[in-house]
Amino acid sequence: MLIPARFNGPPGTGNGGWCSGVFAVAAGARTGGPPFQVTLRVPPPLETTLELRDDTVLAGDTLVAEVLEVAGVGDDVPPVPLATAVEASRGYPGFVTHPFPTCFVCGPGRPGKDGLEIFPGVLPDGRTAAPWTVPDDVSVPTLWAALDCPGGWAAIARGQAYVLGRIAARVDALPAPGAECVVVGAASEIAGRKATVDSTVYGPGGQRLASARATWIAVIK
Repeated sequence: MLIPARFNGPPGTGNGGWCSGVFAVAAGARTGGPPFQVTLRVPPPLETTLELRDDTVLAGDTLVAEVLEVAGVGDDVPPVPLATAVEASRGYPGFVTHPFPTCFVCGPGRPGKDGLEIFPGVLPDGRTAAPWTVPDDVSVPTLWAALDCPGGWAAIARGQAYVLGRIAARVDALPAPGAECVVVGAASEIAGRKATVDSTVYGPGGQRLASARATWIAVIK
C-alpha cells in the first residue's frame, strides 16, 4: 500500500478517513460487507510503502494502524434535505478558520480543487450537514473519507482542533459519479481530549450509503 500525496489531511500526513478506508479494504472491507474499525497509532505517512501484517499496518518497523472487523458502528445520524445541507454549508466554520485548510476532504484552500470539497455547516441542533457531489473515481475509501470530517466538525466547530484517532465504518453501497449526496455528523460525547462522533452519508433518494462512529483527539498546541 501507498498513500499518494493528494490524500493529505494535516500537512505532510494522510487524511485519516481515506487512509483508514484503504487499510480496511486491504483487510477485507467491501461494499455491503461487515464493518471494520481502524485505530491510527501515528499520522499515516504519505508516499511511503505500507504493509498489512496480520491486523496491523506497518511502515517499516513503525506501527501505523490496527485494523479489525467489528459488529457495528453506532447510530445513524438522521438525514436532512439537500437544500438544508446546502444552506448549512454556506456557514461552514472552516471558511473562516480551519486547522488544516488543505485537507483532502474538507479543506477550502486546496490548490486545483482536487479534494472532496465537503464543507459541513452546523445545524441549529448541533449536527453538521453538507452536500457532496460524488467524484468520478468513487470507491470504498472515498466513502470512508466522506464520513470522516463531517463528524469531526461537530467537535471542531466548538473552537478546538481535533484529529482522527479511531473510526469504524460500513459502506452499504457506492453512489454514482456525479450524484448529489448529503453527509451529516453529530457529536455523541465530548469528554476531556476525546470526542465521539457519528456520521452518515445519504444518497439522492435518501437511502443510507455509509455510516461511521469515530473518536477524535484534541490537538495540544
